[in-house]
Amino acid sequence: MAGIWRDFVGAVVTAFRRRDERAIADERRRAVERLAEETIRRERRTTDPPE
Repeated sequence: MAGIWRDFVGAVVTAFRRRDERAIADERRRAVERLAEETIRRERRTTDPPE
């Protein structure tokens, strides 16, 4: 009986840990996308002639 509870608690902890890892990975991806967009905007401003 204790083995069942141990497995259940382990599964719950693993599920929460994976969700946290996924959230961190998503935040990193969004940060990289924002950095890329800002870099592209900055490069366009320096290469485009003033109007």
